[in-house]
Amino acid sequence: MTMEQLTIDQIMMQRCLALAQQALGQTAPNPLVGAVVVQAGQVVGEGFHPAAGQPHAEVFALRAAGDRAQNATVYVNLEPCNHQGRTPPCTEALIQANVAKVVVGMVDPNPLVAGGGIARLRQAGIEVQVGVEEAACQNLNEAFVHRIRHQRPLGIFKYAMTLDGKIAATGGHSAWVTSPVARQQVHQLRAACDAVVVGGNTVRTDNPLLTSHGVNDHNPLRVVMSRTLDLPDNAKLWQTAEVPTVVFTQVNAPSQKQRSLQAEGVEVVPLQTLTPAAVMTNLYDRGFLSVLWECGGTLGAAAIADGSIQKVLAFIAPKLIGGPQAPGPVGELGLVRMDQAIALERMTIEAIGPDFLLSGYITVG
Repeated sequence: MTMEQLTIDQIMMQRCLALAQQALGQTAPNPLVGAVVVQAGQVVGEGFHPAAGQPHAEVFALRAAGDRAQNATVYVNLEPCNHQGRTPPCTEALIQANVAKVVVGMVDPNPLVAGGGIARLRQAGIEVQVGVEEAACQNLNEAFVHRIRHQRPLGIFKYAMTLDGKIAATGGHSAWVTSPVARQQVHQLRAACDAVVVGGNTVRTDNPLLTSHGVNDHNPLRVVMSRTLDLPDNAKLWQTAEVPTVVFTQVNAPSQKQRSLQAEGVEVVPLQTLTPAAVMTNLYDRGFLSVLWECGGTLGAAAIADGSIQKVLAFIAPKLIGGPQAPGPVGELGLVRMDQAIALERMTIEAIGPDFLLSGYITVG
C-alpha cells in the first residue's frame, strides 16, 4: 500500500507506533505508547511514554499542543488509561484538554482499563474510534499483552543455524554462523528485550557479552542458568559496571563460587529447583515484559517443554556443516513421531543480508 492509499488515520497511527518504538526495552512493565495531536490537518503535538513512572504519551502530546489541543483529534496506539496508577488517568487529561475526538489503535487488555477508558471518553462527549492499524498495534505490544493475560513475560527463543540445522561445527566452533548484518539485528533484538538468558555451557564455550553493542542505550539484564556453578572465573558476563548479570542456580550450589560471583557484582539467586519456568516467574516479578532465550539446545528444549517460550526466531545461513555430532538448535524433547512435532503458526520470513530470518509462534493447544 502506497502512502497515497493510506488514510490520514492510518498515517497518524503509524506515527504513534514510530514514536512508541523510541522507548523499546525501557517501559516494562508498561506498554509502548505514542500519541499525536492533530488540529485542522496539522500535527500540533506528539509524545511517547519513555519509562514506567513517567507521564504517559497522551500527556506529553497534550503538553506540546497546548491550547491547540482544543477540538483536536488525538491519535494513540493503545486505549488511554482511566485509573489512578503511578500517574493520573489519561482520560481525564484528554477531557480537560477539550479534545473533540480520540482515535485508538487497540483496546488495553489490562483489566484495570479494558474498554473503561473508551467508555469514559464517550461519556464525556468525546467521539472515539477504535481499531485503526490494530494488527500493527497488537504486534508492537505483544509482550505486554502476553504478560497481562498469562502473568509471565513473553519468551522468545532465538538461534542461528546453518541450512542443514547446525548451530556449531562438530568441534563446537560457532563463530560466526550468520553474517554481520544478521548479528546487528540480534543486537537490536536484545535492546528491545528486558532480559537475555543463556546456560552455563554457552558461557563456557562462547564467553558472550550479551549486550546490544551500542545499537541502543538499553541493554537487557543478562541471565545465566547453572545448577552447579561450573563457570569460568573470568567471563565477560561478570563485568557488571555498566550492564548487570544475574546467575540463577540451585540452593545446594557451591557457596564459595556464589560468593566469588557476588564479589564481582553478580546477583546470585539460588532456587529450590532450577527450571526455565521458575526463572520466568522471577523475571515476571521483576516487572519484565519480554525475555530473549539465546541458549543452546538443551536449555532451549527445556524452556520449550515447560512453556517458557512462545516465539521462535531462527536465523538461517546459506551454509552446510554436516556431521551427525554437530549440534542443532533444539535438544531432546522426547518426541518419537512426526505427528508429535511442536507446530509453529503465524510464520514470516525475511532476508537479512545473505541470511534468512524465520519467525513464528508456538501453537497452543
